[in-house]
Amino acid sequence: MTTRNYDAIVIGSGGGLKIALPAAKQGYRVALIEPDAFGGTCLNRGCIPSKMLIYPTEFADRIRDAGKLELHVAQPPRVDFAGLITRICKTIDAMSETIRMRCKATDNLDIYPEYAQFIGPRTLRAGDDELTGDRIFIATGSRPAIPDISGLAGTPYITSQQALRQTVLPRNPIILGGGYIAVELGNAWRAAGSQPTFIVRSRLLRREDREIADLFSTLFKRRNKVIQGFLPKAVRHDNGIFTITGQTADGGQQTVRGDALLVATGVTPNTERLALTNAGIELAADGGGIKVDDCLRTTAEGVYAMGDVICRHLFRHTVNREGEYLLKTAFAATPPAPLDYGPVPHAVFGDPEVAGVGMTEEMVREKGLSYVVGRADYADSNQGLARQLDGGRCKIIVDRVSRRLLGAHIIGDEASTMIHLLILLMKTGGTLDDLLDMIFIHPALPEIVRDAARDATEALKRIAGTGDGVAGEQIGVGEMGRGSHGLHR
Repeated sequence: MTTRNYDAIVIGSGGGLKIALPAAKQGYRVALIEPDAFGGTCLNRGCIPSKMLIYPTEFADRIRDAGKLELHVAQPPRVDFAGLITRICKTIDAMSETIRMRCKATDNLDIYPEYAQFIGPRTLRAGDDELTGDRIFIATGSRPAIPDISGLAGTPYITSQQALRQTVLPRNPIILGGGYIAVELGNAWRAAGSQPTFIVRSRLLRREDREIADLFSTLFKRRNKVIQGFLPKAVRHDNGIFTITGQTADGGQQTVRGDALLVATGVTPNTERLALTNAGIELAADGGGIKVDDCLRTTAEGVYAMGDVICRHLFRHTVNREGEYLLKTAFAATPPAPLDYGPVPHAVFGDPEVAGVGMTEEMVREKGLSYVVGRADYADSNQGLARQLDGGRCKIIVDRVSRRLLGAHIIGDEASTMIHLLILLMKTGGTLDDLLDMIFIHPALPEIVRDAARDATEALKRIAGTGDGVAGEQIGVGEMGRGSHGLHR
């Protein structure tokens, strides 16, 4: 067995590339261990291929809805599903190979296409090689979690990993789960021409602000069949048909059948192959991944962990932040300051789109903070009128004393884009006054954010006893829609 020594060993070529490539370019000798396709979950099995699927199927829905804009399409759109998936896979595979070749061509960077296993402190085995490193970075990501349901293991169910590569569109699939992966992929299948049934144990998008989640559920059910409060008990597969029996919210029994089963009930960190105990690396007490401190250090000296494997934030944009932080701190001689993520945003690319940053209203209440809520509906905006939008909303939660944002949540068209205005406001410590002391393009969707800010301002005035306007009134040419604000504490 050959022993090789490195300045840094990176396990995983997803977020781990934020360390491996720049560290090698800075002259450090780096080993990159990756047994799978380069680019990690986001590129190969997650963010990128799912959005390549969602965009064209969402476009098909827009064409179907064109009648509300007095546009009459002679024939309904037909999605070439096999062609679409083939294009997605071809594009993704080419991107992954480009990353691999880039790594291969990088000086000071050695690639090991093997699974890594710790055999001692800062010592790994990769295939027939033994590697030691001054610093080791674990970025092995996560995989779909499979619930313990009787009979499920013996059936040909699929997860998001297979769903994004199968070229045959199921006719009436069952979607098990109500989180962002379930609603994104299941809705894309529906828009492509299938008729899915969503089985949800509690509620859709249960981690979102409750008001936003409830509104999402109402709008989502306009197009999709959703069975809520359903606890699966058993799964059977006969002659190409899945049969799920379970307990309903009222204690009864229900049976659901479909020609495919997509299991999207969460993810679990990829730690089982690493033999972490050999290096003194502990898992979090709740079993939620590798235990790290505020500087992303594990319980083993010189070993760091990042991304999904620590179960802190399950987003590619946060592991990018972690990688950039570790590149600066893990190679420095001075002790690092704790990682500051700043406001961590997220988005759900469903129908409708949802985005958020900061605390939900439920979190704010739990902390006992004094706050007001400002709301504005898409339908009350001029751009909403132009697009004939119905059901969208911007909700901001504002601290009564500082007038700073505690959280912001948007549901509707371009929510993932509009939320960036509020991310920046939170990051810079801006207030409602800063948000309102700027010119918004008229008529553009971000005016909805402005209107929510006006609504919150009116709420603050009423609390102070100085407001004499109508709560939620929108002021401006042609803008007389009404929002509603919340007064708390």
